[in-house]
Amino acid sequence: MKTPRRAGPLVVIGGAEDKTGDCVVLREFVRLAGGARARLVVLTVASEVPDEVGATYLEVFQRLGAKQVRVLDVRERGQTAGAELVEAVEQATGVFFTGGDQERITNLLGGTAADQALHRRHEEGLLLGGTSAGAAMMSANMILEGKSGATPRVGHVRIGPGMDFWRGVLIDQHFGQRGRSGRLLSALARYPHQLGVGIDEDTALVVQGEEFEVIGSGAVAVFDAGCATYNDVLDRQPSEHVALCNVRLHVLTAGFRFRLSDRQPEFVARTARARRTESKRHET
Repeated sequence: MKTPRRAGPLVVIGGAEDKTGDCVVLREFVRLAGGARARLVVLTVASEVPDEVGATYLEVFQRLGAKQVRVLDVRERGQTAGAELVEAVEQATGVFFTGGDQERITNLLGGTAADQALHRRHEEGLLLGGTSAGAAMMSANMILEGKSGATPRVGHVRIGPGMDFWRGVLIDQHFGQRGRSGRLLSALARYPHQLGVGIDEDTALVVQGEEFEVIGSGAVAVFDAGCATYNDVLDRQPSEHVALCNVRLHVLTAGFRFRLSDRQPEFVARTARARRTESKRHET
């Protein structure tokens, strides 16, 4: 009897990750993709300036030692019917989605042959990564837009279908830098069964199986509204404040893991220095 394969890891980045220094987050993506044997595909579908963004990641990933880096842009759905994109996904050990507008990703890729290939390969073990918009689209339901710096209110966030690589979560990015706790809580008031994950810039979650680990220089806020004892969102009118009681909050930094099965954090004593040493061993 064959052992069932586990889906590949996800590297979910809050945006603005370091590209010139130690590159902790992107270095870990390359390591998980195979290090010096990595064959990466960078998809700039979310970006309005794909040439510039693609060139940046091409340079960074090559500098970090990836064997092959291929940048592909999708400007219209018709491009997904060709063989180039699907073949690239089939041959890759890691696929990376850049930032931009997450709705472009779902609109241009959703339901296509490339979408099917990405899901199948991920279920077979393919590593997927994404930053900013490329992080937001990882979940089944994604935040499309919302008001920052505000307490939870009805109608202050717009939700739409994501690419469904990571179920059971709602992801928000640039979290601490743009004051997005209010909009994430507004979303969770509507979807309390989901786990709210707010990721700072230059910070990422490495999702493997039923847990994730935090890496990078910032923090990750995890909101659990499933345990809320009061939630009056259905009684409120548009723009009115929402009352939420007994929502659980965890603030996690590098060195923490979080178990999705029982929604509990766990500290892991693994330093950034140890991670860099391991990554460099992989590159040689």
